[in-house]
Amino acid sequence: MNAKFIIFALSLLSFFAQASNEKAYQPTEADYSEGEKWVWKYKGVTPSNEIRAQGTDTKQIVSENGALSMLTAKGSTLLKVLTKPNNSKTSRYYWPLYVGKTWVFEEHWESEDGTKGSTIQNAKVVSFKDEKVEAGTYKAYTIEYTGKITNSRGYSADTQDIHLYAPTLKTFIKLTQRQKGYLYVEELIEYTN
Repeated sequence: MNAKFIIFALSLLSFFAQASNEKAYQPTEADYSEGEKWVWKYKGVTPSNEIRAQGTDTKQIVSENGALSMLTAKGSTLLKVLTKPNNSKTSRYYWPLYVGKTWVFEEHWESEDGTKGSTIQNAKVVSFKDEKVEAGTYKAYTIEYTGKITNSRGYSADTQDIHLYAPTLKTFIKLTQRQKGYLYVEELIEYTN
């Protein structure tokens, strides 16, 4: 019985060692195919249950003049532009992703009304496991982001974001954001390959 237990324990250790060594690299243009499509539903709710955002968001791979592009509500962008290697140590996804990796995500932005702002968050990959969303079940990295958002109008708030990133789909399958009681959730509801 002791030999069986030792074999089981070693098998279990081997499984966890192998799972923890998995890495996800930035998708390349060759990873996408024409017709591939992702659809998310999203909803943002205030602490008083007022819905501030609700709808769907779609991205699709299309061929334009012989080149693949990603089509969104804002227009299309060539995949060779979107998949240009990103080696920034402060990007949303600092490649490669693996359990235990940490970095600082930093984004400086300007809204349509001219308000300038910054989002600075500590990021950590906490797990890689099956995650179920409306579109199905996929192996995904859970990435936790905690930090602060500020803007030029004096707004400042602590933030907590959780991204479930599925390497086989080359995108997040769920994202949850909390900011001063405001809750925003975006979840993949359809994937077509």
